[in-house]
Amino acid sequence: MSITADFFRHCIDQMIDLRHPLPVLANRMPWRDIVASLAHLFSRQVCAGKKTEDLDLFGATEVIAGAGVSKACRPLLPTRWRVSLPYLFVLPIVLTLK
Repeated sequence: MSITADFFRHCIDQMIDLRHPLPVLANRMPWRDIVASLAHLFSRQVCAGKKTEDLDLFGATEVIAGAGVSKACRPLLPTRWRVSLPYLFVLPIVLTLK
C-alpha cells in the first residue's frame, strides 16, 4: 500500500466499507419521505422573545431578546444529519446486546 498526496481526494465510498451496518442502513432509509415528514418540525419559526429588565447608567430598561425569525437562510444542520445522528449512538449499543 503506497501513500499518495491525493489521499483526501478519494471518494468516501472508496475509503469505507460499504458492507458495514451504518452505510447499509443509510442506503436503505427512505430519506425523501423522512425529510418531507419532518420538514415542518425543523423549519424556522417566529419566536416571541423574552422580556428582561436591564439596569444601565440611565436607569431600568426593558430588553426583548430572541424575538422574530432568524435571518439565516438555512438551518444549522440538514434534516438528514439530525435524523441520522442518534443512530450513531444507539446502533453500537444495540449491536453489542445481540
